[in-house]
This record gives sequence, structure tokens and C-alpha cells, in this order.
Amino acid sequence: MTQQCPSCPTPDLDRLYDPPLEHIQKSVMPELISFHRDYLAKATFFCLATGRHSGLDASPRGGPAGFVRVLDAKTVAFADWPGNNRIESMRNLVEDDRLGMLFIFPGLDVFMRINGRGRITDDADLCASLAEGKKTPKTAIVVSVIEVLFHCGKAVNRAKLWAPESRIDRRTLPTPGQMLAAMNQQDAATADAMDVFYDDAMRNDLYG
Repeated sequence: MTQQCPSCPTPDLDRLYDPPLEHIQKSVMPELISFHRDYLAKATFFCLATGRHSGLDASPRGGPAGFVRVLDAKTVAFADWPGNNRIESMRNLVEDDRLGMLFIFPGLDVFMRINGRGRITDDADLCASLAEGKKTPKTAIVVSVIEVLFHCGKAVNRAKLWAPESRIDRRTLPTPGQMLAAMNQQDAATADAMDVFYDDAMRNDLYG
């Protein structure tokens, strides 16, 4: 297989692709309108894209419907909950506040995207308003909206993402415990113990 040379010229994208239709261009909004608010009220998952000089990061974020809070037409906020403690997204935002949010809606073949600038805050009142049950986040991310748009769901349908037959049999791939044990040169018993811990944490320690 021939590999593209890194020094090869970039293809002329304007020649290869038609420009977006006028109604598509007009649907990119500088602030949230009623449709966006309706979708955010149902949103339970999005991917957060951030970056800085040392690299890029895409981080999954999830919560109960409405966990991304609309503060006004130009501002949304969401809690930062514990993950693997790499906190790459927040470290990125300290250096470069640009971000992208891609919302996926279970069962629907439409995406919503927000591009904007984010800042980290530990404001007590805001964090308290984003609490889940008895758990209050240490910090929240406040996003100043630059543009918001809906995106077609062709990727969902190409992937058959919501089709029951698309569910992957867990037994066909290595488990988290098996992968961690292998990378740390540990035995099968350790892998099994890691899987027990992982399964419990994934279900019972969501806001720990």
C-alpha cells in the first residue's frame, strides 16, 4: 500500500467539495435559541474537545438530562466530576480556552455542536447548583458560546449506533482489568480483581 508523503501538497478542498447550502450556513447561530435549549434539557452525553501546545484531548461527559445548564443565551455550564484524575481538559483550558462540545442524543439521528471558550471556576453557588444528589463538584466549566449548530446524523446511521444488533459482546474483547494487568505485567488473578473493582466503580461511584 502506498503511503502519502508528508510533504505532498494538501488537496484543493474547495474543488473536491461543494459549498454548504445556504440554509445550512444560516443555521449556525451565535447564541442559543429555543431549539437549542430544548435539546440541552434532554442532553445526557457529550464529548468535550480541548487542546494546548502539548496536544489535544477529547473527553466524554455524561449526566442526567439537563446536566449542562443554560445560564443565558450565550453561556452554559457543567460540573466536572471525577474520572481518571488526568484532568487533561482543564489543564488544556488553562492554557487555551477554546473548546468544542459534541452532543449525542440516544435514539435520535441528530447531533448538536457548541463551539466556544471555557473557563474553570470553583464558585460555591454555581457548583452547588450543579450538585447531583448529595455530591457537589469541586469545579465547574463555564462556556461562552461562539457558535451553535445542529449536525446531521448520517454517522449514527452508518454506524447503526442505536440498532440492538450493533451491541458488542463483552466477551469478544479484552476487559479493562485484563488490559491494565497486561500493561503493568500483572497476573490473571490481578486482572480479575481489577475488573471487579472497575465494574463496581462504573456503577456505584459515579460522583465519588
